[in-house]
Formats: sequence, C-alpha cells, structure tokens
Amino acid sequence: MPELFTWEFATDPYPAYAWLREHSPVHRTVLPSGVEAWLVTRYADARQALADQRLSKNPAHHAGSAHAKGRTGIPGERKAELMTHLLNIDPPDHTRLRRLVSKAFTPRTVAEFAPRVRELTDGLIDRFAAQGSADLIHDFAFPLPIYAICDLLGVPREDQDDFRDWAGMMIRHGGGPRGGVARSVKKMRAYLAELIHRKREAPGDDLISGLIRASDHGEHLTENEAAAMAFILLFAGFETTVNLIGNGMYALLRHPEQRERLQRALARGDERLLATGVEELLRYDGPVELATWRYATEPLTLGGRDIAAGDPVLVVLAAADRDPERFGDPDTLDLARRDNQHLGYGHGIHYCLGAPLARLEGQTAIATLLRRLPDVRLAGDPDDLRWRGGLIMRGLRTLPVEFAAETK
Repeated sequence: MPELFTWEFATDPYPAYAWLREHSPVHRTVLPSGVEAWLVTRYADARQALADQRLSKNPAHHAGSAHAKGRTGIPGERKAELMTHLLNIDPPDHTRLRRLVSKAFTPRTVAEFAPRVRELTDGLIDRFAAQGSADLIHDFAFPLPIYAICDLLGVPREDQDDFRDWAGMMIRHGGGPRGGVARSVKKMRAYLAELIHRKREAPGDDLISGLIRASDHGEHLTENEAAAMAFILLFAGFETTVNLIGNGMYALLRHPEQRERLQRALARGDERLLATGVEELLRYDGPVELATWRYATEPLTLGGRDIAAGDPVLVVLAAADRDPERFGDPDTLDLARRDNQHLGYGHGIHYCLGAPLARLEGQTAIATLLRRLPDVRLAGDPDDLRWRGGLIMRGLRTLPVEFAAETK
C-alpha cells in the first residue's frame, strides 16, 4: 500500500488514490493529527456519502476523545466561538442559515458582482504586468478572492488588508502549527463582532447588513451565528478560489496544447470552452482534496465496510473525480469534456453555496491572465514547486511565472 500524507504524496496524490480506489475504496487510516478516520475514494460511494443524512456535520457526534475532537475542523474556531456555521451544523439550523445567506449567491446577484471582479482582476495584473515576472499565488490568486469576499461581506476598503494578513496566516500555516492560525481566527472574530455592531448602527448594501436585517425581522440569527457565517464565507470562499486559480493555471501551463486551444477560443470571442474548461480544471486537480468532516450518527455500511457510530468520514473528492468508473480517461485534461458532473463543490444539502462566485472569479482570472499575458510560462523547474500542507485543501505555495512585460 502506498504511504499517505507525506510531502511526496502531497505533490502527486493521484497514484495513491488510484490504488485505494481499486484495493481499499473505503479505507480506515490514522491521519497525521492522530485522529482515525475513514477515507472514501470511489465516485459512487463519495456521492452517496455526501448526501447521506446519517453522516452529520456536527462535531458533537465524533466518538473520539476531547483531545481528538479538538483536532478536527478549522483551527481556533472552537475557542473563538465560531462553530455555528454551515460546515458544522445539520438541518434544521443548516436549512435556516443557508436560506438566509443564499440570496447573496444567486446567479443574478453574482452577475451584478462581475464588473467588480473584472476590476479587481485587471488591477492586480496591472501591478506586475510591466515586470515580466510574478508569483501568481502571492501577487494574484491570493488577493483576488480576499478582496472580492470582503466587498461582498461589507468589510470597508481600509480594513481589507487586515483580512488579507489574517487569511495569509491561515493559508500559510493550515497544515502546520495551529497556534498561529488560532490567533488569526481570534483576531478575525473580534473584528467581526465590532463590524456587526457597526453595521447594526449603520447598515449598508452588503451581506453582513442583510444578515442583521434578517435577524431583526424575526429570523433569530444570533451574533455568534452572524460572525460564524461571515467567518466561514471568508474562510471557505477565499482558499478554494486561490487554489482554483493556482491549480488551474498550473495545469494549463503543464498542458500547453490545452492552454493554446483555450487562448484561440478566447481570441475568437468564444467563451464556451472557458466554461467547460474551468469545470475540467475543478475535476482534474481541484482546490478541495477532501470534503470537510462528517461523523456517523449510527452504524452504517459504505462501500462494503461497516462504519461505527461516531466514526469520522472524509470523502476524498480528488480521488472520486478521477474514478475511471465515472469519467472516461480520467487522468487526461480535456477542457472540452462535456459529461463532467464532478464533485469539486460537493453534493447534496452541503453543496458549496459560493460555487457561482468561485466560478465567476476562476473564469475571469484565467481568461484575463491568458489574454493579457499570452506567452505566460513557468519560471523554473516544476519539480521545485511545493504544495501547502494540510488535509482538506490542495494548493501550491508559489507559482512563479515569466512573460513578455506589458508596455504602456
């Protein structure tokens, strides 16, 4: 059996996942944190697990010790009283909170936000286009979704760099020391409490003000729930998009024939390949490697394995999305792939609420980069690139590129 969760594994986990799909598709393992959990790797089993109501999102159902329970979920969220968010709760509270925030992510609302995303995208590229080189993670993929989600939440522009710093700590140390992450979460919690108070006094046309208005009209949203909602939208909404842009551009740079195909389509004004292409990038090397934690509320059987009540279950989206039983030639990147019901944004009632915004950001970012920097290429040896540690997300630490400098 291949070794899991090493640095070598992080670089290319797909051969190990292929082995698990074939030999142990629902596999019990000990995670680097010491927590024992089940890994679900086949597409059919993954889809079943994501929609199974016997698998709760509430960490209270974890049968592990108090020490083990502290090692699941997002570092620092428990101490910062940020647990009551969509990734940790079940119906009916999940239904109520999701309904409150879903208005911000309708196709119409996201379409109205598109000009701001284009403005942010061009503004970030303007900062490095004349230099002839950049780190697409630090200079572009990281700040774009931070500023976008801050605008959506209603974080004033003068405070957004603080959010960028806190998020940077979380993303840099997500797989390492939990203390730095917890301190950033605590600072973010204090800021959100203050911001909610300010929005209550002077509401605006933003998501936090909308949550407050809903609470004032009888929806019974507590301050902790409002803060946790803002926190998880930022946490889940920025790193996934950082990785979508970073992993997506890396895949295109490693597959020049696919990149050139997309560039030709964009030059013709045809964006259909952009839409299917981003879905393929999500499937091929998506931003979320494992779906967030689930816990069995009763004994159940999954993929022929008996899972006990209280056991943690982790659905390996990266493995499911390369299952040859579901996708033809799954290890090949094909931007025109049509039958592409990938699980990159989950499935069931916990399907990613912000998927429309992430798709908009991913499509806008990739298309704009390819149009403005048509000869963009990797700088250095791909073997020197490093992937961030951590269990849930999959993303590069850096993505250095070179290109012909833009001239005014």
